[in-house]
Amino acid sequence: MQREHALELLQKYIRTPNLLKHCLAVEAVMRALARHLGEDEEKWGLAGLLHDIDYEETKDDPHRHSLVGGEMLERAGLEPDIVYAVKAHNEVHGLPREDPMSRALYATDPLTGLIVAAALIRPEKRLAPVDVPFLLNRYQEKSFARGAKREQIAACGELGLSLEEFLRIGLEAMKGIAGELGL
Repeated sequence: MQREHALELLQKYIRTPNLLKHCLAVEAVMRALARHLGEDEEKWGLAGLLHDIDYEETKDDPHRHSLVGGEMLERAGLEPDIVYAVKAHNEVHGLPREDPMSRALYATDPLTGLIVAAALIRPEKRLAPVDVPFLLNRYQEKSFARGAKREQIAACGELGLSLEEFLRIGLEAMKGIAGELGL
C-alpha cells in the first residue's frame, strides 16, 4: 500500500486532529528508526501511521484496540508483519514482540507523547528548542507525561539503542515534521 492511500484510509476512521498528529509523529519516528537500523522505511512508516486506525472505535475497550485495527488492515491488504506489529503494540494482548518492527512500534508509541509534552511545557510551545538533555530530565520525572509509559519507551534497548540515542532519533524525526504537528 502506498503512503497516500494509507493516509486516506486513516483519515476515513480517525477524525480527531490530535490523534491524526500522533499517528503522523509515530510514522516519522518509525521511518527514522528503520533508516537507522537498515530496515524497510516504507513498511515501518505504514505500521506507525496506521497503528491506531481503530482507536476512535475502540478507545473505551482496550481489549479490542489494535485487534480491530489489525483486522481492518488485513482487509485493506497490508502485509502480515505490519498487521502483527499493529496488534502487538497494545500490551494488553500479550503478543510477543519478536521482530524489530513490533519492538520499535511498541517503544515509539509512548515516546511521541513524551516529546509532545516536553514541547508543550516550553514557553514557545515548539519542538525547536527541545533537546535530548531536556527530554532525559523530563523522562526521569515520573509525574511528567504520566501516560508516556517509561518501561515501554525503555524497550528501545531491545533494538540495541540506548535511551539517549532513541530520544535523539525520535526528536529529530518529529522536528522534521514539526509544521504538520503544529509544533
